[in-house]
Amino acid sequence: MRRWLLPEYIEDILPAEACKVEALRRRILDLFQAHGYELVMPPLLEYLESLLTGTGHDLDLKTFKLVDQLSGRLLGVRADITPQVTRIDAHLLNRYGIARLCYAGSVLHALPSGIMRTREPLQIGAELYGHSGVESDVEIQALMVKALRAAGIEHMHVDLGHVGVFRGLMRRFQVDAERESELFRVLQSKDLPTLRELASGLAPRLQEALLLLPELYGGAPILALARDRLPSYPEIGAALSQMERIAQDLRGVVDVHCFDLAELRGYHYHSGVVFAAYARGLPNAIALGGRYDEIGAAFGRARPATGFTMDLRQLVAVCPSVPAAPGILAPYRPDDAVLRSRIEELQSQGETVIIDLPGHDDTRAELGCDRALVLRDGSWQVEPLA
Repeated sequence: MRRWLLPEYIEDILPAEACKVEALRRRILDLFQAHGYELVMPPLLEYLESLLTGTGHDLDLKTFKLVDQLSGRLLGVRADITPQVTRIDAHLLNRYGIARLCYAGSVLHALPSGIMRTREPLQIGAELYGHSGVESDVEIQALMVKALRAAGIEHMHVDLGHVGVFRGLMRRFQVDAERESELFRVLQSKDLPTLRELASGLAPRLQEALLLLPELYGGAPILALARDRLPSYPEIGAALSQMERIAQDLRGVVDVHCFDLAELRGYHYHSGVVFAAYARGLPNAIALGGRYDEIGAAFGRARPATGFTMDLRQLVAVCPSVPAAPGILAPYRPDDAVLRSRIEELQSQGETVIIDLPGHDDTRAELGCDRALVLRDGSWQVEPLA
């Protein structure tokens, strides 16, 4: 067995990529801070019941589980930081007004979320607690767009969905939990033949609405079509109005490319609008989010909440590459206080200065320097490296 091999879908981040990831992390966190979002750092491990509270079955399948040697209780390695931030808002901050929180850290997935996707994403995101109106949905989506632009992604669009439409139909027609779960599954996979089969024993009005949902995908006219053909229940009308208002308020920030009323991602987790950002030429979403007003109740303190998350490694892979600035090579002279002072001066100006340790003349090219500190007329000058 080769001892240096890593598990499948787990990999090291080497210097060039690590430098880009860290620079992007700092840039995005600085952006969040400038908008009033405070950084929190939840632990990597928690008791399993706390980690999965209110999140539904999907996150349970993604979570690595192990036994705590101290307590004997079951622990989980976080697969998503958002529930942890919700716990912090509910139990540790105890604020009654609006709380804006952000985070950045590794999560671990028991299974990869797709082909060529790592099982250890570097998750970064922002959450807004304490406000239930569409204004906070607009704020969080606009912040997501700014973060993507900070990553160098200019051409993008946002897709909107709303779990309230499907949920409203299920509640109105009192569909049992097992069939609701099956309908959810086939709607997510856009499996129309199976959807027709599952809906066959339901009330005709519900059948018609369910078979219509996969067709309600497209631009602004889709909302008018939904109002015309879906049952005129208040909860469905409210969901459509929220989507319309969000798209209108985001105008000038980003285009809402389409509305998708069969998009139920995170159905057991989200409670309202869900959204995804897409970059030109890429098939998969580069940022995901939505409203999740209900999971705070599982922590004993229900709070309205909306937020989004991104994978830094995915962003670095698709954002424009910025070549690293070459460094300056400095001779090894530990007793030269003037040289040491000059090196510190250059480093304080943002330059990379690397000490040329003895015995490695043949491998200097690996250091990535294009200049050198040279003693000229009694002072240390930066000159092109010969």
